[in-house]
Amino acid sequence: MPVVAVVNRKGGSGKSTLATHLAAWCSTTGRAAMLGDVDFQGSAQSWLKRREANPAVRGRAIVGWSADPRNVMRPPAGVTHVVLDTPGGLRGLDLAKVVMTADAILLPVSHSMFDRESAADCYAELKLLPRVASGRCKVAAIGMRLDARTRGEESLRAWAAELGLPVIGVLRETQAYVRCAEQGLTVFDLPPSRAQADLAQWQPILDWLKPVFEPARRATEGAARADTAAVPARRDAAPVPPKAPARPAQVPVFSPSTAQVPLDVLQAAPRRAGVLARLAGWLGHWPIRRRLQRDF
Repeated sequence: MPVVAVVNRKGGSGKSTLATHLAAWCSTTGRAAMLGDVDFQGSAQSWLKRREANPAVRGRAIVGWSADPRNVMRPPAGVTHVVLDTPGGLRGLDLAKVVMTADAILLPVSHSMFDRESAADCYAELKLLPRVASGRCKVAAIGMRLDARTRGEESLRAWAAELGLPVIGVLRETQAYVRCAEQGLTVFDLPPSRAQADLAQWQPILDWLKPVFEPARRATEGAARADTAAVPARRDAAPVPPKAPARPAQVPVFSPSTAQVPLDVLQAAPRRAGVLARLAGWLGHWPIRRRLQRDF
């Protein structure tokens, strides 16, 4: 099951806004989503309560789950996609435990020197963790509350390029996010005509997350294409009967009573000189050799 964690050590960077929208997108597209609230402030849980009371909500119900960052447990049964809203100041072992369960880490960063410094420190620590270093857990930044009239996006992308941190999208400063949060909604719950500009900004973010959200489906489709390309279909080909399993070769079992007997005797090899002669030759028993010499 794919798990996406929203992480930034600085409070007020937009973690809850990003996490609630990702969970709502999963819900409105028919996915069984869970919004894990790892933040002790409980912002995501508060949003879920308002969402449950709003009849304008679209899609499936989102499962709420309060988790402890020091003990991230298995999500409830029936959940297919997990989004974690993490607390500020997440570092050390608590950060490592979150990364152990996550397939992708999103760093929301606003147009602020303090946000960028906090995100840079967090990204430096993330790169040292094995799942991130090996590529099993992807990391990317998202610009939050950027004013299109300023050079906020340009500054953010230049800062991220110096760190080697990909920026997969930017979200504009608008009251639509504030009004939606007050009602337990997201821009994905609004009519497309009212949120066209915002939905367009979300598209590159969702495109980047698509391989994370649908790993099993992509693997199944890839295997099916590989099988089809490797074995072309033939209508005139007769079915090949299954091969009979080969009978295992019988190997004599040795015991203390048979350990002094030659192998060809135990295997009933063709008798060339008689059992007594072969035994005498193998054992070197001189009375038997004398008897055989008299007989021959």
